[in-house]
Amino acid sequence: MSALILALVAGAVVGLALGALGGGGSVLAVPALIYLLGFTPAAATTASLVIVTATSLTALYAHARAGNVRWRAGTLFAAAGLVPAAVAGAAAAHLPQALLTAAFAAVATLAAARMLRPARTVAGHPQRAVRPARAARAGAGLGALTGLLGVGGGFLAVPTLVTVLAFEMQAAVGTSLLVISTNSLASLATRGATTAGADWAVIAPFTGAAILGAWDGKRLAAKVTGTLLKRTFALLLLAVAAFMLVDALA
Repeated sequence: MSALILALVAGAVVGLALGALGGGGSVLAVPALIYLLGFTPAAATTASLVIVTATSLTALYAHARAGNVRWRAGTLFAAAGLVPAAVAGAAAAHLPQALLTAAFAAVATLAAARMLRPARTVAGHPQRAVRPARAARAGAGLGALTGLLGVGGGFLAVPTLVTVLAFEMQAAVGTSLLVISTNSLASLATRGATTAGADWAVIAPFTGAAILGAWDGKRLAAKVTGTLLKRTFALLLLAVAAFMLVDALA
């Protein structure tokens, strides 16, 4: 199968997951780039950031039109992650490939565990006061994760915004896209050397398919229960994480 077809299929799956779940689709981008398209882990994280940024900005526009973005709180949350994202993005190019692979496998496992965990019910609870220090720590940690591993972190941003900032789910999903886009752009700014040698013949169709897949994912979410989608995606993530961990230790 040609690289173009693989890029289109992988991009569609990534976008479908992102659109249906409001995050997490980008966790599939890195292993797809490595194992299907022959990217090195360092090059895959950079390419993933390009894909995540473009897809998230597109989805952010749609959520902003629907009034689901809390701009002020989201900007403050994202600002805490700007420096960590830039520093981690610069450091990623100097880390061993096996370490990046193992770290990514660990993050994928965490994402799967969060998706399998029963969701907390927040509806009807009074609005809690935001704890700035806790929100800053969460934003900084998310920024570092984005810069280091090339994942948007939506699977972490959404529950964090719900539990730390007491957002309702729709606002958390929309605002997380602002955070993801900001952190991804900050990390890309420090990766000049790796972006210069990027394989745009693969990245461009991958990104285009992901953007289109995200719109289809939104429609899928309206027809299939969220629990089934999350469990299916979590099992897929666990399989990917196990494969990557074995590869890193081999």
